[in-house]
Amino acid sequence: MNEVKEPQINWGGSWTELKLDAFENYVNAYLTIMSAQKQKFSGWPTTIYFDGFAGSGERFSTIEEEKDLFSDYFIKEDLELYKGSAERVLSLNQKFDHYYFVDNNKKAIDKLKQKLSNSNLIRINCNFITDNVNNQLINLSKILNSQNAALVLLDPFGMQIDWSSIEILKDKRVDLWILIPSGVIINRFLDRKGKLNFSNKLQSYFGLSEDKIRERFYETEKVDTLFGSGDEIKKTNDSVSNIAELYIEKLSNIWNHVSQKPLQLFNTKNVPIYHFVFASNNKTALKVADQIIEQKNK
Repeated sequence: MNEVKEPQINWGGSWTELKLDAFENYVNAYLTIMSAQKQKFSGWPTTIYFDGFAGSGERFSTIEEEKDLFSDYFIKEDLELYKGSAERVLSLNQKFDHYYFVDNNKKAIDKLKQKLSNSNLIRINCNFITDNVNNQLINLSKILNSQNAALVLLDPFGMQIDWSSIEILKDKRVDLWILIPSGVIINRFLDRKGKLNFSNKLQSYFGLSEDKIRERFYETEKVDTLFGSGDEIKKTNDSVSNIAELYIEKLSNIWNHVSQKPLQLFNTKNVPIYHFVFASNNKTALKVADQIIEQKNK
């Protein structure tokens, strides 16, 4: 049975830099606020940084259809930069109490460790884990309590994250930045004529039944033909935005405050490919994130 995995593609391009700049700005603000609170209040929660796709790129897919989907959206200039989120976070003056760098690919984790070591960035509180991100999100949820707070980055190219792994973070002190492959892959899985390519993957990603997905992205119209009237299934307009809106609605059932206008990312052909969404249970956190997003969306 085919399994959707992350596509064979290197991280990079101006959209990647835009995403990383926005994220770094937020991390810097987050750590500044948390550090100030620690100095004021004893027993302030310890901070955890969790990167679910921390490796050095070159992730592979066994599905030719998925490779074709990505080749339509990226050109050489998009693929030249190393991901760089780990280096950026570890280079900040303010520090987390614990770091978790997760990747399903051991070679990618080893390469990351070597790169960080060469830059003298590895700290004693850095944990490097080779495992599926869904497993590690479950583990993270188990250790989170009133004594700690986590900032989570989930930015895969594809649809590796199951909704069940997201909703398990409900009522936890988690600030989340997540990359939604709205234009680059999900939109292509929603066939114009109503066929759901990789239906099981769409269901696990959204946490919805096939019927609910169809109800969201398709409509039936009466059409006249030479043989009389009949029904025609059509995909809804602006499905890329609709995908992001649906995921934001889902996140809003888990977190109290979710960015309603996320950072929209375009490739060098000016085609929308991703939405970078923020979620938190803290109103001030959303205000900070929204200010960053608004500035980057200009």
